Amino acid sequence: MRPGVVALTGAAFGAALLWQPRRVLALTGADPDLPGAVVAARVLGARHVLQAVAISAAPTQAARWSGRIDGLHAASMLALATISPEYRRAALASAGMAGVLGAGATRSVGFS
Repeated sequence: MRPGVVALTGAAFGAALLWQPRRVLALTGADPDLPGAVVAARVLGARHVLQAVAISAAPTQAARWSGRIDGLHAASMLALATISPEYRRAALASAGMAGVLGAGATRSVGFS
């Protein structure tokens, strides 16, 4: 994936989380009424939008860091899915998207 594609994908996903968090949660099979779910979705959406802006401004350096950040996020969501059945669906969906974006960002700049 090229940095621009990673940025566009992240921005689109982030915008969806910011403006339609309940719908995105419901589409993943997660319960939007879980405590903190909508707030967490919006915070995550804002992070994705900010990362997309950073990648657009400084593609190589920002994409490298973005890949690492998304990798850590995916790992934390897998841990949450393991310990919390209530949040499992949302955590797995978040881990999957973070994995895709992180892999795309890392691939866009090589594996350095």
